[in-house]
Amino acid sequence: MDEARLKQSPLFAGLNRKERQALAPRTDEVDLDQGRVIVREGEWPYEFFAIEQGTVEVRRGDQLLAELGPGDFFGEMGLVSDTRRNASVVASSPVTVIVMTAQAFRQTSREMPEVATKIRAAIEERCRQLESA
Repeated sequence: MDEARLKQSPLFAGLNRKERQALAPRTDEVDLDQGRVIVREGEWPYEFFAIEQGTVEVRRGDQLLAELGPGDFFGEMGLVSDTRRNASVVASSPVTVIVMTAQAFRQTSREMPEVATKIRAAIEERCRQLESA
């Protein structure tokens, strides 16, 4: 993953250039087709995603919970808790996402705790915004 691409994502924008350069090899950029189930409700999480392009639907059962687009992220609870996925996420258009595995995040936490702290802070801020909406 390219450091400059990470900078464009709100989740990683708070990191300085050196931090993004260190994090870039631990992330991947993936293109997914419309209709692709990206995460499935009830499964154990192994990664999280930040949307660069496209849109996804977040569903619990048959209920549409949210529509997410560029700048949004999902699957982050797999980083901060040891629980199964509480919703499914399906690409509603072709999507480009930044992917970071839970293992890569744990490694980042050990080796670069300040970077992990900044990512956790961005996740927590998003959770607060969603709760107040």
